[in-house]
Amino acid sequence: MAKDFLKDCRDEYDVIIIGSGLAGLTAANTLAKAGYSVLLLEHHYQLGGMATWFKRRGGHIFDISLHGFPVGMIKSCRRYWTKQIADSIVQLKGIRFDNPMFSLTTTFNREDFTRLLIERFKVPAENVKAFFDTARSMNFYDDQSVTAGQLFERFFPGRPDVVRLLMEPITYANGSTLEDPAISYGIVFSNFMSQGVFTFEGGTDRLIGLMKEELQANGVDLRIRCEAQRIHTEHHPLRGTRVTGVTVNGRFIGARAVISNSNLKSTIFNLVGEEVFDRSFIDAARAVRLNNSSCQVYMALKPGDLIDESVGDLLFSSTAPEFRTDLLLSRNITSRTYSFYYPKTRPGTNRCVIVSSTNARYEDWAHLSEEEYLASKQDLIETTLDAVEQYVPNIRERVDHVEASTPRTFERYTRHLQGASFGTKFEGLAVSRGLPEQVGGLYHAGSVGIIMSGWLGAVNYGVIVANDVDNFLLKNFGAPSREEASTIE
Repeated sequence: MAKDFLKDCRDEYDVIIIGSGLAGLTAANTLAKAGYSVLLLEHHYQLGGMATWFKRRGGHIFDISLHGFPVGMIKSCRRYWTKQIADSIVQLKGIRFDNPMFSLTTTFNREDFTRLLIERFKVPAENVKAFFDTARSMNFYDDQSVTAGQLFERFFPGRPDVVRLLMEPITYANGSTLEDPAISYGIVFSNFMSQGVFTFEGGTDRLIGLMKEELQANGVDLRIRCEAQRIHTEHHPLRGTRVTGVTVNGRFIGARAVISNSNLKSTIFNLVGEEVFDRSFIDAARAVRLNNSSCQVYMALKPGDLIDESVGDLLFSSTAPEFRTDLLLSRNITSRTYSFYYPKTRPGTNRCVIVSSTNARYEDWAHLSEEEYLASKQDLIETTLDAVEQYVPNIRERVDHVEASTPRTFERYTRHLQGASFGTKFEGLAVSRGLPEQVGGLYHAGSVGIIMSGWLGAVNYGVIVANDVDNFLLKNFGAPSREEASTIE
C-alpha cells in the first residue's frame, strides 16, 4: 500500500504553510515559537526549496545554486533561528572577476571596491563616494522609474567596465538586470557591500538539518511528499472572503491562516483561482513578470584531489566583450559563475566540488524533445568542462562525477513556474503584499520583487509575513491554540 504521508495529521491548524523554502521555514519557526499550531507542507522529499542539496554515489554532496548572501544573514539567523546557525556563517574572501575588460580579486566590501574604483579604474573619488551613498540611501518607496542602467550612467558615464564590476555579481545574486528599477539594484548591492559575501559552513544539508531540528523542537508539524492542490476560501456577508484550509494529497485540512511559499503566480491562479479576487487585482497579478531561470553544472573531483584555493571562492568568468542582459541569457553561453567548495566548506571531508551557474531562458529548454533535451544537457556539460579547464587544469581526468540541471529541472523540483530561480520581478512584491487584502488569512512569502529574494530576503520576508499572520489571528481569533503562546518580537 502507498505510504500515508499525512498519517496522524490533525484536521485543523492555526496556520498551514505551503512550501519549505527559507521564507516558509522561517515563517513556520516564528509562528510556532509564538505558540501557534503550524503545519508545514513540502511536495519534495526534503526541505529547503532552492536552498537544498542532493547526494550522489561515492559520497558526493552538491549544494543547489550558488549560495552567497550579505552579512545581515548572521543577525537574522541569530534572532529568528539559533546561535549555532548564525555562528556557522562565514565570509567568502576570494571573489574573482575574469573577463576581457579586467581580471581581479576582491573581498567585495565598500572599502576594497572604493580602492579598486579609484586606483585601478581611475574613477574620481567624489563619484565613487556619491554612488555608494546614493545606493545606501535607497528604499522601497523611492522613484521606481529610474533603471539601474540610468543610475550607472549618472555616476559612471561611458564606463561599461565599471558597470560590469558593480552589476555582474548582483545579476548572479538575484537576477537583476540593467533594465530593472535602480532601487532593486541599490538596496541589494548595499547589503552586500556592507561587509562582503558570506556562506554557510558545513553546506546546505547541515543548515537545513539544523533548521529542521529547531522546527521540530518548537512543535512544527513537518510533512514531506505532501503536495498542496487547492487553497479553499469562503465568503461571509460581514467578514468578506477568508481562507478555510488546504487540500493536500487529496485530503482537506482546515486552517485559520495559510501562507504560500509557492510561486506567487501559481498561488493566485492555480492554488486559489482567479474567480476569488477582484478584477483589478487579477490584472495586476497577470502583469507580474517571472524572473529568469538558470542552468547549473555540478562537478565533483575525486576524493583527495584538491584545488588550489587561489582560484577563489566565487569566480565571475566571461568571454563576452561587454556586460549585456541578452548575452547573459543566451544559449550561446559566454558568462559563467563558478562556486568552489573546498574541504573547509564541509569540515572533515577531503573533497572539492565546483558548481557552474549560468542564467537561462525557460523557453529555450521547454519544448525540446527528450532526445534533444538530453543532447543539450550533455553539450552544456562538455562546454562547461572546456571552460573550467583554464582554472582547474586537467579537469576531465580529475572529475569523479558530473551532471547538469536546467530550467526544466528547477520547475520539476520546486514547482516554480518556468523554473524561475528568483521568483518574480519587482512588481511582484506589491501583489504579494496585497493578497490578505483580497482574502482574509491568505499570505504569500517567497522570492518576489528582487528585494525579497536571495537567502537574506527570503528569511526576512518570512518574518514579516509571520508578524502579519500573528496580528490577523490575534485580532480575529484571540490567543494561539497552543498553551505556550507568546508574542512575536
